[in-house]
Amino acid sequence: MAARTVHVTRYVTPLREGGSMPAVVEADDDGLYVLKFRGAGQGAKALVAEWIAGRLAQVLRLPMPDLVFAELDPVLARTEGDSEIQHLIQASGGLNLALDYLPGAINFDPLAWQPDPALASRIVWFDAFISNVDRTARNPNLMLWHRRLYLIDHGASLYFHHGWDGDAAAATGAFPLVRDHVLLPWADDLDGADAELSARLDRATLRAIVDDLPDAWLQGPDAFGAPAAQRDAYVEWLCRRLDGRAAFVAEARRARA
Repeated sequence: MAARTVHVTRYVTPLREGGSMPAVVEADDDGLYVLKFRGAGQGAKALVAEWIAGRLAQVLRLPMPDLVFAELDPVLARTEGDSEIQHLIQASGGLNLALDYLPGAINFDPLAWQPDPALASRIVWFDAFISNVDRTARNPNLMLWHRRLYLIDHGASLYFHHGWDGDAAAATGAFPLVRDHVLLPWADDLDGADAELSARLDRATLRAIVDDLPDAWLQGPDAFGAPAAQRDAYVEWLCRRLDGRAAFVAEARRARA
């Protein structure tokens, strides 16, 4: 799937429940999107995680809103009366990330809606693979739209890359925090999910996802090298994670037991 870029034409409304204060915006294709700002507190690393995780979800055929790059003109800040929003827009000029807006979607509640066990198993495997610490009962980051579950908000995944020097040695470790995964009680076929999803990933697929990362997201005071070197490091980490997946699958199995 080729990367697509839209241009933001209108700031619609903030979504203040998100820690990075994303917003609903309108773009030049007349679509509505949830915009994740590069200038938010988590910085560009959150967008890197959102892009890699989101594209992986699409490759793995998990339900995920469409992802696009979103070009933002800081001049849009002039029409906003809230100084915090003005600052956020001004700090995020250039390329950001956006997800297709799902109008009328509601937050997933495990007490009100029971997930499909096969899908739950695939999502648990996926989150263990990307080291996603943010799919808990307190904050599931799952939405129900037209009676279908959708994955959102992956900025907290790949948490290893904050302060990272590019070393992929720790990629093969387990993921103990899987014990807090909101869907773990229903994930009764982790081995089946492992066989199915791992077969859809290889180095070429991971390379294609990482190569789409914009240079602007791979620069800054915490960058350990040029953008090309960082892309190579991400690919190596993901490949080692895939090869060493037995550790995180076993950890998820133990946590469920």
